[in-house]
Amino acid sequence: MKLRDIVIEEAIIPDLAGTERDAAIGEIMESLIGAGAVSPELGDEFTKAIVRRERRGSTGFGHGVAVPHVKHAAITQMVVAVAISQKGVEFNALDKQPVYSIFLLLSPEDKPEDHLDAMEAIFGNLSHETFRRFLRQATTTEHVLTLLEEADAKASLR
Repeated sequence: MKLRDIVIEEAIIPDLAGTERDAAIGEIMESLIGAGAVSPELGDEFTKAIVRRERRGSTGFGHGVAVPHVKHAAITQMVVAVAISQKGVEFNALDKQPVYSIFLLLSPEDKPEDHLDAMEAIFGNLSHETFRRFLRQATTTEHVLTLLEEADAKASLR
């Protein structure tokens, strides 16, 4: 699965304002609503579902990254938003460090294999220190898109 196929371009936030987990998740959800990828009526429900999932265990996996995600019956198409924080977000990450890069994933409940493929694509790239470093340094949507395209090209060579 290619990142460019699931990341919503209009939901890339190169300078996330929120510095607390729940505020950041809400801001990212608003970007998906603004992009037309999530209906305004469901945004609050999805945000609450993601926060509930975070309370069971943080998706801040260390190295400055988090991948909050939820599978939900009302989600018809998988979508991903990407947010970069210049200040850092307190995400209760496993390494107790702030998070600077967030991939928020919404998946249809009835397509668990697609959810796993998306998680693999996201984590496959976030496991590379160079990708994380360049992503954290991205200051524009175009820069993030270029990084995603380069990551997809490298993945297709593996």
